[in-house]
Amino acid sequence: MANHHTRAVPEIDDGQREELGRWLRRSKTGQALAMRARIVLASAEGESDMGVAARLGTTRETVGKWRRRFVEKGCDGLLDEPRPGAPRTVGDADVERVVTMTLESMPRDATQWSTRSMAKASGMSSATVNRIWRAFGLQPHRTETFKLSTDPLFIEKVRDIVGLYMAPPERAVVLCVDEKSQIQALDRTQPMLPLRPGTPARQTHDYERNGTTSLFAALDIATGEVIGKCYPRHRSVEFRKFLAVIEKEVPRELDVHLVLDNYGTHKTAMIHKWLLRHPRFHLHFTPTSASWLNQIERWFAEITNKRIRRGSYRSTRELERAIEDYLSVHNDDPKPFIWTKSADDILESLKRYRESISDTGH
Repeated sequence: MANHHTRAVPEIDDGQREELGRWLRRSKTGQALAMRARIVLASAEGESDMGVAARLGTTRETVGKWRRRFVEKGCDGLLDEPRPGAPRTVGDADVERVVTMTLESMPRDATQWSTRSMAKASGMSSATVNRIWRAFGLQPHRTETFKLSTDPLFIEKVRDIVGLYMAPPERAVVLCVDEKSQIQALDRTQPMLPLRPGTPARQTHDYERNGTTSLFAALDIATGEVIGKCYPRHRSVEFRKFLAVIEKEVPRELDVHLVLDNYGTHKTAMIHKWLLRHPRFHLHFTPTSASWLNQIERWFAEITNKRIRRGSYRSTRELERAIEDYLSVHNDDPKPFIWTKSADDILESLKRYRESISDTGH
């Protein structure tokens, strides 16, 4: 008789394996669904339910349930079944009509739909329109700027940099480098009123400008630690000084791979001469109009939101001390960003996006 815990071993075809892998790679996949994908992949290797449960930190019953569900229904069997409740009052045709109207038309008296105007045009309630929009991720009131890269070496640069993120070279450190220039030391004209129950913190809309500083920063992709230094300006001279700081901080036996943008200060003769004298440094430039590929930009967003934006500084030295303090606190407990998209994923997404905007006549 077959062992109870190993019978009905899942057989996974290439398409199913790709879909399970996609669920694991996607940052928005729920933890429950990701666990089910791991259970099926582990069970397909012939491991017992008990062994899979111990390895993944779950129960034998849970492993058995999702293994059998996959054998019976494939990947669809891992999705949550519809929950009981009142029958739907809005049919698929009504949902499709709202989505189509939102994407392909606009009201006569405005440049975008509101929930009220769409409710009136579709004959549904505002609450129903709002639920449909949320379900499909539609936000007609918002716009974002974008610019597609026209870099002739775009594909090569994406593969180079993503390759560094996904498979860093041995005996080397990979640093994402950039400068956040012209950070203003702003001092509000009156003290901030503190947060109180039912009332947010309040600050005056006007402020005094007390000078600027520029933050040069290098993020270690493996550890999340950041090397940072403030300078009054952001020229080649300051960039060379910052390279010297990195040279001092990184152990001598390691090569140094820098991911940076195409800003002019990174490519001057002065920098080129410095690099010739320091052959362990290797530069990797992001494509033009593709700063999102440099992980330091995410860290700049964090320091802006957490420390700079709402601060009040009477001098550039006060601002720099606040930045230095944030660096110290961050490096006490650093956490690296987890890069999940392969170069092929990125290039395929951009290909689909280019095709979509070409189809709309843009």
